[in-house]
Amino acid sequence: MRQIINYKQYDEERALYNLKNADIINCIFAGEADGESVLKEARDVNVKNCSFSLRYPLWHVRKFSLEDVTMDELTRAAIWYSSDAEIINSVLGGIKAVRECNNISISGCKINSQEFGWKSQKITLKDTEIISEYLFMDSKDVILDNVKMSGKYSFQYMENLEISNSVLDTKDAFWHSKNVIVKDSVVKGEYLGWFSEGLTLVNCKITGTQPLCYCKNLKLINCTMENTDLAFEYSEVEAEINGYIQSIKNPKSGTIIVDSLGEEIWDEPVMECTGQIILRGVLDIPETVKMECAV
Repeated sequence: MRQIINYKQYDEERALYNLKNADIINCIFAGEADGESVLKEARDVNVKNCSFSLRYPLWHVRKFSLEDVTMDELTRAAIWYSSDAEIINSVLGGIKAVRECNNISISGCKINSQEFGWKSQKITLKDTEIISEYLFMDSKDVILDNVKMSGKYSFQYMENLEISNSVLDTKDAFWHSKNVIVKDSVVKGEYLGWFSEGLTLVNCKITGTQPLCYCKNLKLINCTMENTDLAFEYSEVEAEINGYIQSIKNPKSGTIIVDSLGEEIWDEPVMECTGQIILRGVLDIPETVKMECAV
């Protein structure tokens, strides 16, 4: 039989430690005792309509759900080393909210958490707004759908990431990442995707200076690029771009198809560069400019 805990307040250390098979409803985790780890090592628990203002509440928890839950900025490092969870219509406001977790589904949430989602796997964000300076560092098997995010150094050292129907306001995103696909999204930011491997952007709008340099196996399909200069330096790239690019510099290899280009630059390369640019629609005959630059 499941235990029902309703309309209680807890503030002591490990208040519900190792709790099993329980529904926690309309409870408050806050108070003068300022106790940590209130639900540490819990198993098969559902938390609904509760508020948290204590540190480390959900560490080493297995099979749990959070629905209509609020965690304020004092709820630091809320969910660590935990797995098999669903988080719905909740507010996560503390720093480092999710770390080293597995199989976590998050939907309809608002998140403001620096260093969110580090070293985790099988994480899904859907219909969610998130602010995080360092988002999903060194994680893998992550899916974002209809996510609005604001941050800086996002998705670095990641592997197997899928993003769709999202708006990403970031910089230095996807650095050293592997096997990333971004579809039908807006990507704003500086220095996008440097040192990535297997990054694919489909039907995306990309803005910001010096994008997509030092990339391996980079693909752009039906994308637009605005206010993008010095793009593709030393990258292995196959790109199909609609509209205008300010400048392209020293692409290492591959083909870049674009409607118009402000400037092509091959200046003081440190490696052999044989990238090819194809300009569409010049006298109805594509004009090919092959960039060959040797050290």
